[in-house]
Parts: sequence; C-alpha cells; structure tokens
Amino acid sequence: MNLLILAAGYATRLYPLTLTQPKPLLPVAGKPMVDHVLDNMAGLPGLNRVLIVTNNKFASHFQQWADAYRASKAKLEFTVINDGSTSDADKLGAIGDIQFVIDREKLDDDLIVVAGDNLFSQSLSEFGAFCKGHDDVVLGVHDVGSIDQAKKYGVVDVDADGLVTSFVEKPAQPASTLIGIALYYYPKRYLGLVRQYIAEGNNPDQPGRLIQWIYPRQTVRSWRIPGIWYDIGSKETLEEANRLFAKL
Repeated sequence: MNLLILAAGYATRLYPLTLTQPKPLLPVAGKPMVDHVLDNMAGLPGLNRVLIVTNNKFASHFQQWADAYRASKAKLEFTVINDGSTSDADKLGAIGDIQFVIDREKLDDDLIVVAGDNLFSQSLSEFGAFCKGHDDVVLGVHDVGSIDQAKKYGVVDVDADGLVTSFVEKPAQPASTLIGIALYYYPKRYLGLVRQYIAEGNNPDQPGRLIQWIYPRQTVRSWRIPGIWYDIGSKETLEEANRLFAKL
C-alpha cells in the first residue's frame, strides 16, 4: 500500500508564515504538522512507501524533512515529488497532483491519500484495516458538530451501511454536520477513475470533488475519524491547533 501526502499548495492565507516555509512543515505543539499526520499513519497495515507531492518552491524543504523523519522514526521508503509548479497561477490542483503522481511513479497498488495539513489526535491504523477489508473507495468522515462549520466543507450523507449517498461541496444550507475530510482510500482497480475525471475536464483542485464525482458511479464507503480532527487554514486555526495539541 502507498500513502500519498498532498503538500503542493501555497497557503497564501498564512502569509507571511508560508512565504519561506510550506504549511505542512509549520510547527504545531513543537513538531511539524506533517509529523502529526505521519505519526498517526505509520501504523497502517501493509504500508511500505510514503510519497509527498509538493511544488518547485518547497521540494528541497520536504526532502530535508523526509530524510530526518526516516532516520529518526521510520524505515519507510520516502519519495518527494516536485510537481513543477511555482505559484497558485500554475498549480496542478490536488486532484491534478494525484494523477501526476500516479503517472510519474507508475503506481499500481492501493493508495491512501491525505492532506498534509490535516491533524489527527489518534492513530489511523484502523482506517487501514477497514480499507483492506473492502475493495471500494473509502472516504474519511467527521462530525464537526456545527452547521456553520459544515458550510466550509463537503457535507456527506451515508446510509445504514455507511455508504455515501450524498456529497455536497460547501453547501449554503448543510443538511447535516457530517463532513468528508481529506483522507481517502483508492483500491488499485479504481486508480483509473482519477484519469477519467481529469480527462472529462473536471475541476482538478479540491480533492473532495473527486469523491463527489465518483459516488454516483461507484460504491464509496465512509469511515468515521476517531478522536479530534483539525484542519488548519488560517493563522487563527494554527494558533488554536497549537493550544489544543499541546494539551494532548
């Protein structure tokens, strides 16, 4: 199984913090936020390779981080992939980056995709076990507990079996507070769906849009995130995450 960390954005809302440092490498509670992501992913059963897709501006930053992480914590194989973009103007978008990595690395194995700025308070090893038990696309979901908060994300409905029956990106009037987060599992037999999505001219940014396109065509299962989940998108949420995770 491969793990792909999405880290090619420019995080302009966090300027000037992200002018010289990529958002996933900003510290949260004393360590880079991507450390929090990978610490909770390292126990995934069958995981043997970690891919980090980033941009031309920050590729060297992530290579230094990957070398240090591998030496101190994990003996996983790391590959840092430069998508060649230099700014928001020429970025590939999150879905475009997924396809770029699939093509460049000739991936032919199950793939977990996670955003490098999503923080989790508990291990996600059970997510890996759940995915291995199903040969379907899987979406990580979380109840944000607030209609106002749900407006910022893709709002999800699931049936009694946990199958996704609706996915609405940033609705004005959310039907619930259950959202899809940037944690996905794509069995290798479905990797071709990414190419089809791109080929049809769909928006290559915002990875949830791919799920929104897939679920009417193929079964998409949901998996509820245990513990705390935090999405860092502003200086205020970064400060709050520092306070919150310092207490854990």
